[in-house]
Amino acid sequence: MALYLMLTSLTEKGRQTLNANPARLREVNRDDEALGAKVLHQWASLGSYDFVNVVEAPDELTMARLSLELGARGSVKFQTLPLLQVDDFLGALEG
Repeated sequence: MALYLMLTSLTEKGRQTLNANPARLREVNRDDEALGAKVLHQWASLGSYDFVNVVEAPDELTMARLSLELGARGSVKFQTLPLLQVDDFLGALEG
């Protein structure tokens, strides 16, 4: 499984939804699992992004589908970055 850093910004609709129903956040994490990904770590943050997540998924296509399906709800915007283990990265450089 691959790891991804998912940076999430709530839209106005998302802020209203979360304010009215804070448990919705955990429901969305279950939606991620239904789409084939799993949130391993999640933090609320201040600044440009409202949440920072480390997500495990089988591949980039799964993450693309997740971003599209969840983003289509109109509550969030994502920036997703693939993560590489440092040892794997160094091994590729030494290759």
